Amino acid sequence: MTAATHSTLFPHVPDSADAVLEGLDPEQREVATALRGPVCVLAGAGTGKTRAITHRIAYGVRAGILQPSSVLAVTFTNRAAGEMRGRLRQLGAHGVQARTFHSAALRQLQYFWPKAVGGSMPRLVDRKIQLVADAAAACRIRLDRGELRDVTGEIEWSKVTQTVPADYPLAAAKAGREAPRDPAEIAHLYSAYEDLKRDRGVIDFEDVLLLTVAVLQDRQDVAEQVRGQYQHFVVDEYQDVSPLQQRLLELWLGGRDSLCVVGDASQTIYSFTGATPDHLLDFRTRHPGATVIRLVRDYRSTPQVVHLANGLLAQARGRAADHRLELVSQRPGGPEPVYAEYTDEPAEAEGAARRIRDLIASGVPASEIAVLFRTNSQSETYEQALADAGVPYQLRGAERFFDRPEVRKAGIALRGAARFGGNDSLLDDVVDLPSQVRAVLSGEGWTPQPPAGSGAVRERWESLAALVNLAQDFAAARPGATLGDLVAELDERANAQHAPTVQGVTLASLHSAKGLEWDVVFLVGVAEGMMPITYARTDEQIEEERRLLYVGVTRARERLHLSWALARSPGGRPSRRPSRFLDGLRPGTTATVGRTVPGFTGGIERGHPVVGSTAPVVRRGGRTPARCRVCGRTLTDAGEMKLMRCEDCPSDMDEGLYERLRAWRAVQAQRSGQPAFCVFTDKTLMAIAEAAPDDERELARIPGVGMRKLRRHGADVLAICAGQEPGGEEGED
Repeated sequence: MTAATHSTLFPHVPDSADAVLEGLDPEQREVATALRGPVCVLAGAGTGKTRAITHRIAYGVRAGILQPSSVLAVTFTNRAAGEMRGRLRQLGAHGVQARTFHSAALRQLQYFWPKAVGGSMPRLVDRKIQLVADAAAACRIRLDRGELRDVTGEIEWSKVTQTVPADYPLAAAKAGREAPRDPAEIAHLYSAYEDLKRDRGVIDFEDVLLLTVAVLQDRQDVAEQVRGQYQHFVVDEYQDVSPLQQRLLELWLGGRDSLCVVGDASQTIYSFTGATPDHLLDFRTRHPGATVIRLVRDYRSTPQVVHLANGLLAQARGRAADHRLELVSQRPGGPEPVYAEYTDEPAEAEGAARRIRDLIASGVPASEIAVLFRTNSQSETYEQALADAGVPYQLRGAERFFDRPEVRKAGIALRGAARFGGNDSLLDDVVDLPSQVRAVLSGEGWTPQPPAGSGAVRERWESLAALVNLAQDFAAARPGATLGDLVAELDERANAQHAPTVQGVTLASLHSAKGLEWDVVFLVGVAEGMMPITYARTDEQIEEERRLLYVGVTRARERLHLSWALARSPGGRPSRRPSRFLDGLRPGTTATVGRTVPGFTGGIERGHPVVGSTAPVVRRGGRTPARCRVCGRTLTDAGEMKLMRCEDCPSDMDEGLYERLRAWRAVQAQRSGQPAFCVFTDKTLMAIAEAAPDDERELARIPGVGMRKLRRHGADVLAICAGQEPGGEEGED
């Protein structure tokens, strides 16, 4: 199991800014060298987006265009932030801040709290679920563990969408959310939770963002200090930004446009947390002059896997689908995806386990194999099948089935009923084993019909339903078995699955697999009712399910297996059918969707604001190359692109001006204690000497002269170009 998208880290730090660009493909190079103005990178799965943006930052730093301490790179997980910092160090870009939104905001809030608010900052609570439980008790509302988790999720969603308690019912209805309790009751709980936090002097993680936003809005001096520190922003996974995070980003920017965002609308799978791709899709509207670069060269997956991934999205609908990227595999051909149909779910799990065992025997490391499913409740069948096959495994993003609290509690209830069932009124009118289990588990929250919506309540029900189904299968296989026999079977299964997990096959839900990749991926349970999930009803929800399957497909590097079962249990009615998402893609089927969406190919669009208009003039289609202003040849070398001419083409550079600029640069470098290229690179000085700018506007057009350097050194450079003595003083940092 590895982080998504391999990248070749330099064994040694590159010896120059231009060396940072070596090995990048044309579109990645565009990302790395597009250091001016707003930039939007639309990066498909496996296209090397992390490589592109880390090289962008490193190139800017090494070329002296960006000061390391002035760059803030923001991503969504600590793992991703750590990976980004590691890559930047390998590229010689030390001192760049790479943090999550929460980490960056918390750092600022801790620093500015005494000045902006006064006193000590409130204590940050790691987990809010106990506070929600206390708020429910204060409201005299009883919530079980699953409801507590779901209500906590609703409070988190409300805060990241900037919804106050009184507005929750209307906002939830408008967003189409399946509330776990009456919306008015949740609003009451939400209000009580906020009051309780205030009384106890604590804040939660969402408050960190909300309070940072409030401080930056209310204190102009603080906002100016933050903006003085950070001049350049890079935001990864921009399709997952919430409205609250977007507001914080806007306050950090303060109207500036030194921003690069990276994302893929086709990988938007966390809308239930408040994430929305609208900020990514509307980027060009908010920034008409933005450069848009599309990365479509897939370095992760074989052409066969990429073909299936493209086919999935070609039938999609909606706004995200209209902006989909057509991936192009850069790898040699591999095996075609394997489609397998089974009579029932245990047979499907056993079939996957056999294939996995054979793969491991053929030399595929177990750690390079994953089984991905839609819900965590599906894991138990695969845990058992792999254990029976002697295949080690590890669960990611979920507890082992028999370690889940609801399963442990259900086991205790079943064990008690097996011992003392004669005194349990629940069992008075039931005789067969499945009925006994249903009766016992009804006291733990199991119901004949699943609860509406998703979330913890549904997951808890699914776990209990898995036990009910297991009891039915056990009774069918062993007529006359007692409740005590079933409890012994459950104990055996739990013990058998305590196998070492090191170097094991990964079992994971599709949501928790985002950002990871394996050589071999088994996508299981790809049937109607599970993919898309039963409670996905609206067009938007169905399309998010399609994107979730797309994420699963694009986790595979070489081999992909997709399977489904016609019935849940052995002997059951074969009423299921394969997922509609596979129609027209698996052999022998035709598409049921009446249209296909053409995907965008790779390349670059440059926006140029027109005087008197906010609309961009865009050169569409393929990547627009930089050309030599002397001979017209396409330029690929970063240094030549700075000069806008070939190295060996005639130059009209003023040699005397160039030498004066070099002498001035040496003085500035000595004063600041930095290498000379951190002031201006040789190529930038040559470009200045060739252009001999008369004013700041002309100077700002020269590659390598950003707004920060313009403010710091512009007056000196223009004075030297005019034949005057520079002021000699450095500007404000």
